[in-house]
Amino acid sequence: MTPLTGLTSAEAAARLARYGANLLPQRPPVPLWRRIATQLRDPLIIVLLIAAVLTVTTGDWPDATVIMLVIVVNTTVGVVQEVRADRAITALAQLAGPEARVVRDGRQRQIPSSDVVMGDLLILAEGDIVPADAEVHEAAALLVDESALTGESVPVDKRAGEPLSSGTVVVRGRGRAQVTATGAASASGRIASLMVKSTGLTPLQRRLVGVGRLLAGVAVLLSAVVLALGLVRGQPVQLMVITAISLVVAAVPESLPAVVTLSLALGARRMAARNALVRKLPAVETLGSVTALATDKTGTLTEGTMVARHLWTPTAQATISGTGYTPEGQITSDTAPGTFDALLTAAVLCNDARLSPPPRTSGEPAALRTGGSTAPGTGRPATPDSRGPATLASGESPALSSGERAAPGTGGSAAPGIGEWVALGDPTEAALLAAAAKLGLDRQDVQARYPRLAELPFDSDRKRMSTLHHLPGGGVRLVCKGAPEALLHHPALIDEPDLLARAAARADRFAQDGYRVLAVASTDLDSVPDSIQESGLSLLGLIAILDPPRPAAATAVADCKRAGIRPILITGDHPGTARAIATELGIIADGDRVVDCREPGALDQDRDRGQTGVYARATPEQKLDIVQSLQEQGGILAMTGDGVNDGPALRRADIGVAMGRRGTEVARQAADLVLADDNLDTVVAAVEEGRRVYANIRRFLVYGLSGGAAEIAVMLLGPFAGLPLPLLPAQILWINLLTHGLPGVALGGEPTVPGAMAAPPRPPGQSILGAGLWQRVVRIGIVLTAVTLGIAVWAAATGRPWQSMAFFALGATQLGVALGSRTRPGTLANPMLLFAVAGAFVLQLAALYAPPLRQLLGTQPLEAGDLLIVTALSVLGYAAARLDRILHPSPRPAPAGPQTIGR
Repeated sequence: MTPLTGLTSAEAAARLARYGANLLPQRPPVPLWRRIATQLRDPLIIVLLIAAVLTVTTGDWPDATVIMLVIVVNTTVGVVQEVRADRAITALAQLAGPEARVVRDGRQRQIPSSDVVMGDLLILAEGDIVPADAEVHEAAALLVDESALTGESVPVDKRAGEPLSSGTVVVRGRGRAQVTATGAASASGRIASLMVKSTGLTPLQRRLVGVGRLLAGVAVLLSAVVLALGLVRGQPVQLMVITAISLVVAAVPESLPAVVTLSLALGARRMAARNALVRKLPAVETLGSVTALATDKTGTLTEGTMVARHLWTPTAQATISGTGYTPEGQITSDTAPGTFDALLTAAVLCNDARLSPPPRTSGEPAALRTGGSTAPGTGRPATPDSRGPATLASGESPALSSGERAAPGTGGSAAPGIGEWVALGDPTEAALLAAAAKLGLDRQDVQARYPRLAELPFDSDRKRMSTLHHLPGGGVRLVCKGAPEALLHHPALIDEPDLLARAAARADRFAQDGYRVLAVASTDLDSVPDSIQESGLSLLGLIAILDPPRPAAATAVADCKRAGIRPILITGDHPGTARAIATELGIIADGDRVVDCREPGALDQDRDRGQTGVYARATPEQKLDIVQSLQEQGGILAMTGDGVNDGPALRRADIGVAMGRRGTEVARQAADLVLADDNLDTVVAAVEEGRRVYANIRRFLVYGLSGGAAEIAVMLLGPFAGLPLPLLPAQILWINLLTHGLPGVALGGEPTVPGAMAAPPRPPGQSILGAGLWQRVVRIGIVLTAVTLGIAVWAAATGRPWQSMAFFALGATQLGVALGSRTRPGTLANPMLLFAVAGAFVLQLAALYAPPLRQLLGTQPLEAGDLLIVTALSVLGYAAARLDRILHPSPRPAPAGPQTIGR
């Protein structure tokens, strides 16, 4: 191969066979049987399976069928949700087939990016996504956006001999590069290889493990006691064995897995309605447990676009409003707006970027309309070029139809949404055009009035760019823009030293505040020089540019702090920029420490990471180390991000949240939750949804366990009150079926508790039965037991059918507890629960009066007066639940404070 001819087709085919396709390492698809096995490994499901075996052993086929039905439904819902989420993620990543331009057999060819091999000669131009690691052979003003890998907002100038990384984006210029690494050996592949963390148990699963063990142990122990007492009193062995098994089934709330699944599924549905795709059901609840939210900066907290915010001239200064590249906003200054005409006119002249207005027609995103492609590992749409005809909407910039490519903007964003202006070229230069347009300067008019004659492109050595233009009245104008340190000195400028000192000091203050600063200067010449000499210029002013915070980011950060969740910024960007953004959004206060991860030993010296709010210049490996250290402190950590460099940390965090619109494929595949609208507010809503799910699970546990405890207590204490066998096995199972069935599942649909986001997160080590829950179970269980035994003893003493009255009372009082457990009693919120309780009550009546059920359950019909008495006393179940919540409110966890995430 030579730099001009590239590989031959035969060589490329041989290398493709030897090294493999240019694809990132992909996790093999999870087979259906493994998904099912994962669901069945749930501790409570295992308990139910054991109970099903016991019921089958004793020939209790009806109850065994009910238990197996619960297991099948729970498993099916969980598997279906995972499969649907995986398919949606795959569809999001495959908007179009990625392609690359290479030289093969001495000619340029368009090939799938997966066919790029070591030694291929790439042809790169504006808007192209680098398909593999490469070394630059030729470069003409080549500027590359590396934010997907490094997190740096500002594109990097590339020259011959310098490396390019896969997944980065060419925002200006053109070049040729020879491929040095593909697939897993590329930069994106090496980062993807870090994502090998085995998935551990979620906070909810860890808590339910303890619940399952506790319930199983207690149920078996107490049932054994009942069995022993019955045998001592001379009851038949078979009857007592069936009774003991029935109590085991009753004590284990078999609908708890269904309640958990329904709560998570409802949460996932609500999140989907808010543009958040839940990839795994437990992720919804995990968000409700988070104590810290670690977030990337570029494109997550910020807009991912460059915007000019401040203008400074020797005589005036101004502030510019507006967002993105939209040329709408105001320039606010104490002086006349014309004061800044010369500065912004020069910024327009010394500029190669363009702005493309939004299409006037709605419909598919730009990537789909133009047949754009995505690069491997990025999931980012490429923009229209010579690969195929572009279908442009009316009103779109003609620049697009002439082969120019829309730069994705700082951070390499995905295709812009409908109604957004697009930067063509360097995002920093596009920000200058937008600022000029806000002053009323039109790029085409200005450049037509001052035609360009020559230019010196920007390079990383000079750190400046210069252009030469005709003046309308004769002569020429030399315009230069660049970094202040490269321009604010003699002989480049001929201004007075005190003016240059003032300008340098102002530039330093801008930089400390996180801005990228450009100095602009010019001079008029009588004739066209033989060559451009960047000297003898006069300073026009400074322009301060930044990637601004998203409008909703500050609100989201404030909401997190109010909810007791500590926000942390982990970025690959400059410390000054990170500090400015973090301070503006309220993540840290003025003067708080910012850790620069590039300083030797910075992370080792950062012993107390519970006190650090911002980490800057972090590599993917360092992000992973930071996440692991935060988790070791005992917190539940959520991590948001969109770049390839965020992938390992997203996978390692307790829950990873990826941006779906501008996020890379690596980030989306590593995440548990994908935000289709890239809105950080959706994460806060997910936290609230997670807390709702957890509260409903605890609500069901109070309801289910108090009923189960009452059933066991009635069977244990009944004989001491003169009731030989208070309830028959079939009656126990019937009550269990009615109360733990639809009413129990319906509790999972209760709305959010008012003020849920004003409370701090629960301690990570807290048991699901903690925070007063088991005491509430005991108190309500005592009321249920007392009502049931009281009715039974009174009925036995007066010659009434005491067993049937006890049977009806125990079921009806539990239904009263279900109504008393509602979040918003007295309203129609969660009507499913009202219908479920009403239906269960009707079936409980049928058990007394329907002959087939009477024969099956061994009940007797009650007279109207007796039924009225039992029904009236059953209201005590509702009263017990309501009064317990009022007299013994759940203790709220103590606030962890804004700077700690540990227990």
